[in-house]
Amino acid sequence: MTDKFWYLTKQSLNKKIKSKWFLGINILLALVVISLININSIIAFFGGDFKEEIKIVVIDNTEVSYKVFKESINTIVKEEDTEKIAVKKTSLSEEKLKKKLKDNQIAIVFDNDEENFVSSKVISNEKIDNTTYQYITQGLNATKTSVALTKTNTDPVLLAKISSPMEVERVVLSNEKSVDENMEMVMGTLFPTLILPFFMLIIFLVQMIGGEICEEKTTKSMEIIISNVSPKVHLFSKVLASNFFVIIQSILLIIYSVIGILISTKGQLQINPNVDTLLTATVSSGFLDKVINLLPVVIILMILSFIAYSLIAGILASMTTNMEDFSQIQTPIMLVLLAGYYLAIMAGMFDGSTFIRVLSYVPFLSCLIAPSLYIIGQTTMIDVIVSIFILVLTIFLMTKYGLKVYKIGILNYSNEKIWTRFAKAIKSKDV
Repeated sequence: MTDKFWYLTKQSLNKKIKSKWFLGINILLALVVISLININSIIAFFGGDFKEEIKIVVIDNTEVSYKVFKESINTIVKEEDTEKIAVKKTSLSEEKLKKKLKDNQIAIVFDNDEENFVSSKVISNEKIDNTTYQYITQGLNATKTSVALTKTNTDPVLLAKISSPMEVERVVLSNEKSVDENMEMVMGTLFPTLILPFFMLIIFLVQMIGGEICEEKTTKSMEIIISNVSPKVHLFSKVLASNFFVIIQSILLIIYSVIGILISTKGQLQINPNVDTLLTATVSSGFLDKVINLLPVVIILMILSFIAYSLIAGILASMTTNMEDFSQIQTPIMLVLLAGYYLAIMAGMFDGSTFIRVLSYVPFLSCLIAPSLYIIGQTTMIDVIVSIFILVLTIFLMTKYGLKVYKIGILNYSNEKIWTRFAKAIKSKDV
């Protein structure tokens, strides 16, 4: 029986990899991934321009910071060549400037600080573009160093203070709770990018295992297969082959990404300024530390989720008799998966909500929502582990009861509606 199991697994895997669909979708994926990594160059080639002028208004209560800050910003922007930033000084008071501040303006207030030489406020009506905020931070730190050096003869203690980042008080005049631009940028750009491949691979997984079982039923080859192996061996071989396929597809996605990066950097291992800004924000927001701590648990959660989606797709596909039925079983699975993806991205909007926390325990959703809530600090590692235990229990129940449904459905060619057949299979005494 073991030989038959591995034979079916090998045949199923070869059928997926050697298909025209696999070749076509991977050509498309390669083009999409490489194009997205090089999107700036593509848009610039067709006449696009990312360089919109940013206006910074400075109140200098130190009388020495403005000139240094302006020179620092001009140097940074010239080196990066990604932004146009205009810096000018104003004689308005801070309160008057707040009232007159336009949406396209950023105000910076420099004040004397006895301990740290100079302090600052960064004021805006709305949140600042994260790349711009990083440039401003670099300019402020350079200003602090320069001002400090003009005020004192440096000794080791003072050098440590000079080298430390400037204390920046962020003031957002709108009524938004969070002012952490770094975490917002990471959760708005990097996190969706990281979970998108996982989202796509589950879609491939469901389509592969469901489509293959449906095809075997419609061609009546299922009767021959089941006469030689048990339904249990048949289902598990499909699940294993589909998960091997997912691993292969993951490796290919990594290869496409590396090719895209090499094209973007012209073969040289140079970090794009925008990527460097994102990496800086990732570290400073604490995102990277949380991901490293969570990584082993996330890998377990992903593997279990792949198994769970494989089982549910296989069990439901056993009830199909044609491609129309297969489309019907895909719909609820895809809707659940899509809901999980968007809820994971928008998790920060549900700050403190019991609703989103409960959803992080729900099987088929937990693989996307639980890591997101942990990263933004709304749940703990214990919550993620609880999600894993619930998912393991779900897999056990699907294996115990789903196999019986699979055994009934795999040779069921009734003309009844698919969900009627499924309900009868569940109610059957054999189940």
